[in-house]
Amino acid sequence: MNIRLIVDSTADITAEYKERVIFVPLTVHFGEEEYTDGINIDHTTFYQKLVETDVLPSTSQPNPEAFAKEFEEAKKLNEACIVLTLSSKLSGTYQSAIIAAKEYKNVYVIDTETAAIGAGILAELAFRYIDQGLDVKEVVEKIEEEKKKIVIVALVDTLEFLHKGGRLSKSVTVAGAVLNIKPVLSVISGDIKAVGKAMGSKRGNNMLMQEIEKAGGVDFSKPVLLGYTGLSDALLVKYIEDSRAIWENDLAEVRYVTIGSVIGTHAGPGAIAVAFFKK
Repeated sequence: MNIRLIVDSTADITAEYKERVIFVPLTVHFGEEEYTDGINIDHTTFYQKLVETDVLPSTSQPNPEAFAKEFEEAKKLNEACIVLTLSSKLSGTYQSAIIAAKEYKNVYVIDTETAAIGAGILAELAFRYIDQGLDVKEVVEKIEEEKKKIVIVALVDTLEFLHKGGRLSKSVTVAGAVLNIKPVLSVISGDIKAVGKAMGSKRGNNMLMQEIEKAGGVDFSKPVLLGYTGLSDALLVKYIEDSRAIWENDLAEVRYVTIGSVIGTHAGPGAIAVAFFKK
């Protein structure tokens, strides 16, 4: 039985896999304006609006019918479905997929307990298992185990959006801007947490490297993906250069993508992130 891999639109997937995966879109809200993620708003437009408006965007999960539509299509083709959703602590997307799946056989819904490029590398690993010829239950079992090993850390360039989202007070935000404080965020147990802060980008880049070391290092036998928020990859390119020692002996190419709305809303433009499976 063929396997259909479905993700929600918050998963950041590299171009080589986008043609193979099915995306179920979330809705992005800018005040009264409403957009279907990936359909009538892309990453470029999202970040343009994020900078231009004072309204902090929000997202809402797909309804169960959006997932049921894909399950029905798979049923017609006698395909099994694996659904990888954004962490259930960040969105109700997982619950929508679970509700829809109750009406179908051979549908497996996995709470990735991560987001963005973290979900992206989990999808890549799932395709690797599918291509090896594992059956759907074997793939699900492996993915449930491997998701526990995902590490995603991000260096934030501005405190403004953490303040807008209610995660920082005004006084801390102002003081942080004066001192050039760069928070380091991670997705821990499915939620976005601050794990440190650094003064300036160089120290921030060093802290990202320290977080990688604290995790026990990168398992280079599995997918590794970097990402950036905003309209420019300049800060990420600088980070890759500064951290070359981590990658140069194990990766033929350091791959990266733009990061979408969920992480982007909290971090704002100029953030850089790394997602990998720890050893």
